[in-house]
Amino acid sequence: MLKVYAAKWCPHCTKTVECLKNNNIEFQYFEMEKQSENTIQKIIQVNGGEDWVVPTLEFNGKWREGKLYNEKELKEDLIQLGAR
Repeated sequence: MLKVYAAKWCPHCTKTVECLKNNNIEFQYFEMEKQSENTIQKIIQVNGGEDWVVPTLEFNGKWREGKLYNEKELKEDLIQLGAR
C-alpha cells in the first residue's frame, strides 16, 4: 500500500491527500512530527540528506521525494512507483 509521510500544516500534503482520495488510491497516512527517529532519518535520506521534506511517498520500497503539489506530476510519479 502507498505510504504518505506528511504534515497537517503543509498545503502540498493536504492537496496530495485530497488527490489520492479523489482518485480512489488507497494509502496510509503518517504524520511526520509523530514518527520515530529511524523513520525521520529515512525520509531525510530519501530527500537528499539535509532535512525531511513532505509529502514523501513510498510504495513497495520505491520512494518519491517531497515535492510541491502538481497533480499531473503526482499522477505520473504514482504510475512510475506502480501505485496506480
